[in-house]
Parts: sequence; C-alpha cells; structure tokens
Amino acid sequence: MKANPSPPANVFEFLDESHREIQRQLVQLRGLIEEIETDGLSSAHKPIAQQVLHYFNREARQHHLDEETHIFPALLNSGDPDVVHAARHLTQDHGWLEENWLQIEPALEAAANGNQWFDAAELRHALNVFEALYTDHIILEESLAYPEAKKRLGSLDNTGSGREMARRRALASQGQNNSEIA
Repeated sequence: MKANPSPPANVFEFLDESHREIQRQLVQLRGLIEEIETDGLSSAHKPIAQQVLHYFNREARQHHLDEETHIFPALLNSGDPDVVHAARHLTQDHGWLEENWLQIEPALEAAANGNQWFDAAELRHALNVFEALYTDHIILEESLAYPEAKKRLGSLDNTGSGREMARRRALASQGQNNSEIA
C-alpha cells in the first residue's frame, strides 16, 4: 500500500482507503495478466507480480481481519435481521475471496519468480471471478455495513482505531522491507 503522509482520521476513512487500494491492485493485476497474455512474461512483470502478491497476501487479508474484528461484531449484535444477514454475507465473502485468491496466488507467485508455467487465460478467468466478488463486496460494505456500523459504534474511538490499523500496517511493511534487505 502506498505510504500516506498523514494517516486517515478514523477507522472508516482507513477502511475506505483500503478499498480504493484493493481496486488499484485489481487494476494492476488485470493489466499484468493482459500483458502476459499478449506478449508473454518478461522481467518487467516480476516486480508488479511481487507487489500485487504482497498486497493481497498481507494488506488485503489484514483488511478483512480488521473488518471482522472492529466492524462486523456490531452488525451481528444489531438485532436487525437485514443487518445481521449482511454481516454474515460479508464474512462469508471473505472466505470466498480467500478461496479465489488461493487459485490466483500460485500463478502470480510463478510470474513473480519469472516462471510462466500457468495458463494466462485461466488466470484471467480466476481474476474475473475475484474482481466481481470484490466489487460486490465493497459495494455492500460501503452502502450498508459501514453506515450501519457508524450508527452503532458512535462511542468507539474511530480515530484511535484507524490510526492503530495504519500504524500496524506501517510497522509490518517496515519489518517486511527490513527482512528483504537482510
């Protein structure tokens, strides 16, 4: 994820920024797959594949954990059947997204290592499913889950939670960068 000069002001701004970054990463991945389909894998594709791989293996998974820890419990305890259903649906989506990612990850790992043993057309198909699920998931979160959570978490320290999420990711990123140097 790109370093922001100032962290988002609250948890919902942070989560919204995570959604924008997920969408940017999906665009990166789509462009990478299209280039591989057209011209084959080149050394220029390796760092892009590594970056997307890193994002979905770390930040995207952490984003889901943040939602399941900080947002969904309030929705599940709301007493509103529609809100509870949406929270369960979103939690289930996280499982489906993980399964879809596990179909994409080996091919992307191969590309990051300069190997093209995978079928790019199959990878594109897996991305289509992954992208459609993420798009629907983000729409449901931003149109229903986050507004409902904002109502129910009014007393939560949204600023502190958002900063905590940003700080944890920054520290993890620094640790990753330091281990890559070693």
